[in-house]
Amino acid sequence: MNWIRLSGDDERVGVEISFSMSEARKHRILVQIDSDPQPSVFDAVVAVDAGADHLLSYGGITLEQVPSLVHGAIFTRGPKSLRHTAIFIGGSDVAVGEALLEAVTATFIGPMRVSVMLDANGANTTAAAAVLAARRHLDLSRTRAVVLAGTGPVGQRAVRLLARAGATVALASRSRNRAEAAVSAIDCARGSGTVTPCPTVDDEAMRACLDGAELVIAAGAAGVQLLSRPLLAAATSLKVAIDLNAVPPLGIEGLEAFDHAQRREGLVCYGAIGVGETKMQIHRAAVASLFERNELVLDADEIYELGKQSEGSAVADPA
Repeated sequence: MNWIRLSGDDERVGVEISFSMSEARKHRILVQIDSDPQPSVFDAVVAVDAGADHLLSYGGITLEQVPSLVHGAIFTRGPKSLRHTAIFIGGSDVAVGEALLEAVTATFIGPMRVSVMLDANGANTTAAAAVLAARRHLDLSRTRAVVLAGTGPVGQRAVRLLARAGATVALASRSRNRAEAAVSAIDCARGSGTVTPCPTVDDEAMRACLDGAELVIAAGAAGVQLLSRPLLAAATSLKVAIDLNAVPPLGIEGLEAFDHAQRREGLVCYGAIGVGETKMQIHRAAVASLFERNELVLDADEIYELGKQSEGSAVADPA
């Protein structure tokens, strides 16, 4: 039984909280915070499969509502039991998700905190899965990579992860201004790689962007082709091609959505569904890890590290 005793005088008010519930078995509770009106069913199903005993889903969440949700999560269990409660932040708007993550962590009070994971629009787990797929075949610290549609949420995260792994990365966009702005916004300080903007306004610019590259990742919107078959064939230095679009027409012409390390004309190819298997493994592992401790904050870099651990320290296979 839980009880709270309040006592005070003219000078101070003390709050004593006693938690007598047994530590033997606390149910694992995941609080799903979603900025969309309808919380993601996909995220809910994965949470249950990852071991959450109870899922509390809240949609249409705004920054003003965060403190009450967080307080409900951290003040209902004793410090030793807080690892059994966690928060997952989703929604289709990645920028809003980032703001919600900042608001959640700012609400924690010292040790009164729970682990939290951000994967709005699946951007973190998708980018991590794509870079892990490339890592199986390339030494990223010696790789020149091109990320098409690199200004989007998945693209920016893939660029950052590659650069922090030591890669030389070209962030490609049809808009020079957007490419330059995205490069300025990406923090690569913890890595030895570099990022440069690469406008792809026409076929000639695309050829120049791909010249000398060994890896290309297409991270564009669904149903938008970014790289044609002739341009792909002309990029003779490429060793690995990864397309994260599963809706026809695919982002890279000539690849298939189910490709999983499929060799096509000398290229190792991954399609969106082929990468999706790794994404799902990372997603489940990340959610499960939230209940191991109460101070984890899982953003793109932390989720990528979890993926690396699950794959082990295997040396990249030659592409």
